[in-house]
Amino acid sequence: MEQLNTLWINTGLHQMSWGQGLMLLVGILLLYLAIVKNFEPLLLLPIGFGSILANIPGAGIAEGSGILHIFYVIGIESGAFPLIIFMGVGALTDFGPLLANPKTLLLGAAAQFGIFATLLGAIGLTVVGIFDFSLTDAAAIGIIGGADGPTSIYVASKLAPDLLGAIAVASYSYMALVPLIQPPIMRALTTKKERQIEMVQLRKVSKYEKIIFPIMLLMLVALLLPDAAPLLGMFAFGNLMKESGVVNRLSDTMQNALINIVTIFLGLAVGSKLMAEKFLQLDTLGILLLGMVAFAIGTACGVLMAKCMNIFSKNKINPLIGSAGVSAVPMAARVSNKVGLEANPHNFLLMHAMGPNVAGVIGSAIAAGIMIQFLG
Repeated sequence: MEQLNTLWINTGLHQMSWGQGLMLLVGILLLYLAIVKNFEPLLLLPIGFGSILANIPGAGIAEGSGILHIFYVIGIESGAFPLIIFMGVGALTDFGPLLANPKTLLLGAAAQFGIFATLLGAIGLTVVGIFDFSLTDAAAIGIIGGADGPTSIYVASKLAPDLLGAIAVASYSYMALVPLIQPPIMRALTTKKERQIEMVQLRKVSKYEKIIFPIMLLMLVALLLPDAAPLLGMFAFGNLMKESGVVNRLSDTMQNALINIVTIFLGLAVGSKLMAEKFLQLDTLGILLLGMVAFAIGTACGVLMAKCMNIFSKNKINPLIGSAGVSAVPMAARVSNKVGLEANPHNFLLMHAMGPNVAGVIGSAIAAGIMIQFLG
């Protein structure tokens, strides 16, 4: 009988707290969203499974010498995984639409306003005593508004590692929910006539322009803002590998095998930070709410900037592509195209929306560099 009692005491069921039980359900919910609803499955599935592993009582997988903790220390605490993913994203990116219509860079820049507005909002809520966020916490939360998972993780690992789990889940959740969150905002801020605007065909961008651009981008930004160099450097390097055309094997590895392998480890490592004692706090709810606000403001600012540009522009811009200024590539561009087709079946906005979409990636990386430089 004593042996049975000892065996029971050592089981996870006996050791489980209510918080761990709840987080196991959260992990199962993330798996459901990934598998059944197909919401950002490449990351929500490993994050959800990592959350389950991290909350198994007595296993210690996410702490000390546990394998998930090792993944976290090697890949996220060092900043390596987000940077490697940025390199792969660069290899998958086509700067052609941005170069063909450079003024769409302004739309990507405008969409980053959500980052700084949310930073001020987080500070304001702390001042009035609702939450308890430091300035660095507020900066890391604000980056969610860029809808760029790797950038959010990178900034959180530098400025607010204790909040990394909540920030990562919020960031990727809102990326996955782009088709649900953005359309109502886009329709509310535009008229049907504006949504029907057909844009002129983009000019063909030469290979030399595509090769020179990532080099110029890195030199201009990194020399002015060195803390943005890691993210933009990897992004530009990956893109140059693709556009140069002389290292196709390496480019293919970046676009497929490398980014896939790192995504697996990144998701599990992020999931390891969803331990009950760290995640189940009032501040976590604040992060999820502020992240939603940041994303909504970023979407709205991109659309409003396009409307403002139309006042002074001869060739009108369909304001819907402004919402793609958040850097959820390429989902935000697809949403712009979908809403445009609803208003005008002959209105194909995908390539036009890719300009501000790519600009949003650049903008969020620059915003991250600014945060780290002044607050890191």
